Amino acid sequence: MDKVNFVILAAGKGTRMRSALPKVLHKLAGRSMLGHVVAAVESLGEAKKIIVTGHGAGQVEQQFKSPTTQFIQQKEQLGTGHAVQMAVPALCSDAVVIVLYGDVPLIRPATIEKILGMVTETTMGLLTIRLENPQGYGRIVRNSQHEITEIVEQKDASVEQLKITEVNTGVLALRSSQLRKWLPKITNNNAQGEYYLTDLVAIARAEGVKVVGVNPESATEVEGVNNRIQLSQLERAHQLQLAEHLMESGTSLADPARFDQRGDLNAGTDNFIDINCVFEGSVTLGNNVSIGANCHISNSTIGDGVAILPNTVIESAVVGDRAVIGPFARLRPGTELASDTKVGNFVETKKAVVGKGSKINHLSYVGDAQLGENVNVGAGTITCNYDGVNKHKTDLGDGVFVGSNSTLVAPIKVDMGGFIAAGSTVTSEVPSDSLAVGRAKQRNIKGWRRPTKKEV
Repeated sequence: MDKVNFVILAAGKGTRMRSALPKVLHKLAGRSMLGHVVAAVESLGEAKKIIVTGHGAGQVEQQFKSPTTQFIQQKEQLGTGHAVQMAVPALCSDAVVIVLYGDVPLIRPATIEKILGMVTETTMGLLTIRLENPQGYGRIVRNSQHEITEIVEQKDASVEQLKITEVNTGVLALRSSQLRKWLPKITNNNAQGEYYLTDLVAIARAEGVKVVGVNPESATEVEGVNNRIQLSQLERAHQLQLAEHLMESGTSLADPARFDQRGDLNAGTDNFIDINCVFEGSVTLGNNVSIGANCHISNSTIGDGVAILPNTVIESAVVGDRAVIGPFARLRPGTELASDTKVGNFVETKKAVVGKGSKINHLSYVGDAQLGENVNVGAGTITCNYDGVNKHKTDLGDGVFVGSNSTLVAPIKVDMGGFIAAGSTVTSEVPSDSLAVGRAKQRNIKGWRRPTKKEV
């Protein structure tokens, strides 16, 4: 393939979004709309990207600056033809140029490749689609040989042209030399008084260049966003596609309409995901994983046969095979659970490495800790890892038993087989096969009378 330059139009203010945030930075499936377009482009290999900015240019440039990206500001909003004209000085002289849109986020890399493949010295590529309701779109006009001859914007279309259901998506590709030559020929003699990029089709035909239409796989690829309603509709359509892809690969969903993937989700087979689960960042699921309702999992790896019970939050963690987590558990960053472990209800872990077969069953906080194999941590246990300035480590050896309501003041080590009596505050090392009792002495006061209410 020839050298490619990607021109991405991202200058619009997005007035109908009612937001201080530039429209192209609003998120869909956990990534900004412009981020989706840039990711699609970058998946095709390293190539020059020219992003035309306008409203909120500084915010856009800060998020997307890279060695292969150049930013051009369109200070006046005079139409798509004018926006691309702003980018012309940045184009390579011998490149194929494709024009994309920062508010049309879901175009697939395969579709981009397909349209680029149509470009030669005598042909240009144009992405079109047939819609049952073409309201608002420019119509594709073809001659008796079914060749594309022009694009007519809706406001300029005749009654007969308005009946056409094949519409323009705005995405087109041609040689940079052609673009330099033809853009100055575009006029603003139309109902909007703008310079339409779509006029290039008629100009190309007049120059003897054939316009070849290419169709996307799905309408969602070419749907643009102008307001929050459209953004939410596109979000749900995209999420349904992701859900269907997941089910086709061997995972069952209780309800595809109540599933959210905001990043990359790689799953094995025979998994089950209940309703209202959210996956963010990069998540990997093994085989035979069961995930209960209302779970949130981000940037984590889940092993085979894991059971994640409802209302569990897992962030930047590694979970070994056959672990059981939840309900209402929270695994914070740095948690590593070995196989056959259990983290129960209302347990929070952070930077905790938990050995095979170990259990933290309920109502505990375990942070900055190393647990060996077959450790049992009783309910209400807290590792006191922070002294107000620094974090300190708790080290529990194989087979350690920690009784309920214990406080382990780090740095501390409990050697293999150590036993901590319930209700203890432990501040020093516990040797192997020893019992540590750190309670205040109990006193029983005979004849004690309960307090009574005073009469007012």
